[in-house]
Amino acid sequence: MMKGLEEGSRIIGGRDAQLGAWPWQVSLQVFISHRGYHHICGGSLINNNSVLTAAHCVRNFRDPDIWRAVIGLHHLYRDQSYTVKYHIKTIMVHSGYESGIYDNDIALFKLIKFVKYNDFIQPVCLPKTSLDFTDEIPCFISGWGHTSENGKSKLILQEGQVDIIPLKVCNRYDWYAGTISWNMICAGFASGRVDSCQGDSGGPLVCYFPGVSKFYQIGITSAGVGCGRPKFPGIYTSTVRYRRWIDSHLRNKTISVTTKLFLFFLTVAYTTLYIVL
Repeated sequence: MMKGLEEGSRIIGGRDAQLGAWPWQVSLQVFISHRGYHHICGGSLINNNSVLTAAHCVRNFRDPDIWRAVIGLHHLYRDQSYTVKYHIKTIMVHSGYESGIYDNDIALFKLIKFVKYNDFIQPVCLPKTSLDFTDEIPCFISGWGHTSENGKSKLILQEGQVDIIPLKVCNRYDWYAGTISWNMICAGFASGRVDSCQGDSGGPLVCYFPGVSKFYQIGITSAGVGCGRPKFPGIYTSTVRYRRWIDSHLRNKTISVTTKLFLFFLTVAYTTLYIVL
């Protein structure tokens, strides 16, 4: 691990998000006995029972029973009429992730119930192939994290616009010195004026593609040196590089549900046939 790199340190230079601006944004919270539920990390809703986040978020909290996902949230501790809270059924962490290594920093939370979509709760799209970035493609980060490196968290969801920084730039000797892999994305500015920070981990890095009129989540907030430092932009797990891993876990659930439905209808058909005969 590169000296000074902080997992979990990962909005500075942002602004208050409007209600419903990021309908896939999730607050992942852990129950702490003397404090109740406490926000640990961000996440993103990718279908009606799955939340994508960073593996390092669950490093010290592997038991799904102590977690909950809060969706449709704007103020961190003031629910809206559409805010929903779900307990967690299972947590799946990438097998290649190890504490202290920021490669393969990806995890998936399966919710105990299915989410009902509305204007304020929607899943984010994931890219299937690598996307071309131009100056016309705006990208954003969001979360309830610290607004300065040693500062405090914001209770209102924050958003910030960032640039995607090419790996060849991010790996320069006076930047990250070759430590950024193809599984990662650097996003921010050379000046460091906008960045994610402590408490934003696991949240989405999304970009809007005018050609299809859609936001795609291209990254998961992962790590970085401090917050908002020049030449040390935020590091994000590249979702397209892990699309096969994500799909394999989603597919397992889909197959099991499909199988159950098939057996149910097969039983109904057999029973109906038996009664007729």
